[in-house]
Amino acid sequence: MGKQQGAGGVIAIVAAPVAIIVLVLSLVLMLGTNANACNLEGDAATAVSVDPNSIPDVEIAGYQGEQLVNAANVILAGNDMGLSVRDQTIGVMTAMGESTLNNIDYGDWETSGVTNPDGSPTTSIGLFQQQDHWGSREERLNPYRAAQIFYSAMEISVPLPERDSVEPTLVANRTQVNLDPYYYAQFWDGAVQIVEELSGTTTGLSTGAGAQVCSTVAGTQGQVSSTGWAVPGEGPITDPYGMRTHPIYGDQRLHSGTDLAAGGCDGPIWAAQAGTVTFRGFDSGGNGTITLDHGEGITTKYLHSFESGLLVNVGDTVQAGQQIAMTGTSGQSTGCHLHFMVLINDETVDPEPFLAQVGITLG
Repeated sequence: MGKQQGAGGVIAIVAAPVAIIVLVLSLVLMLGTNANACNLEGDAATAVSVDPNSIPDVEIAGYQGEQLVNAANVILAGNDMGLSVRDQTIGVMTAMGESTLNNIDYGDWETSGVTNPDGSPTTSIGLFQQQDHWGSREERLNPYRAAQIFYSAMEISVPLPERDSVEPTLVANRTQVNLDPYYYAQFWDGAVQIVEELSGTTTGLSTGAGAQVCSTVAGTQGQVSSTGWAVPGEGPITDPYGMRTHPIYGDQRLHSGTDLAAGGCDGPIWAAQAGTVTFRGFDSGGNGTITLDHGEGITTKYLHSFESGLLVNVGDTVQAGQQIAMTGTSGQSTGCHLHFMVLINDETVDPEPFLAQVGITLG
């Protein structure tokens, strides 16, 4: 894409019909894509129940025998706690990733000499490889009780309604606090299969979606001003540009953008101006990022989306106000929000006065 003419009225006029076409195509594409990636919201009415004492002698997704009995206990515990089938499946997925659904009475210390950050031996046991602080040894080695402990921690670590807008693998990660947030995604398909076949139901959950969530706002079009610029996300402003105490590291450093609530988890993020996508992915800090080149040395960045919330690809041409991402909390973030940056010739500037010059008020 060639250089844009900044806030020129001609660009705005030309972009209008193009934006409509892009929006229609985007909606068609997103509906086709997200329908396959979509997972049910946390409605307890969707829960399924399985009797661990009536498990058939079959193999499901490579698991059999006592492994399926253990999975049935995880499912039953979720049902008894009033959780949704999505939550139950997250429980099965997590146990698959932690212990291959085997109720083992040893952990990483015994097999690999793994220690806690303070140097003490790990004490992980059971289906969920839970350490001493999770409960007594007897509780952690009881599949049903271990699942209850996991679910209770999950409800605290990722409460509703946020949990339904967080990828299953990240729900597990935030509950278990392991190193790789996307580790559990590989077990999602098998977990869906196990839950459905053991319960004899069709859950409505999608395979291939362990690292994806529903988007109830995909394709939402933002408001574009007469100058050809748009608000990147809904207010309020939660943290302005400038020096501050870093919320994670505690030191004084430049906050290089403006933080916006942007509709909360899964809210729409819009392109601030027409441009070309030059980066889509995760930066060195683990922040899910979209970068747009608007020409004339102007670049904007949109941070903290999850993988499933990055809705455009490198090389795409986007229009002002087009939804390009969904609000998340990946990387150096303490909660769902948009970190919006403006760079001129690769140097950050305060987005608020910059956008004010082109008729856009943040927040």
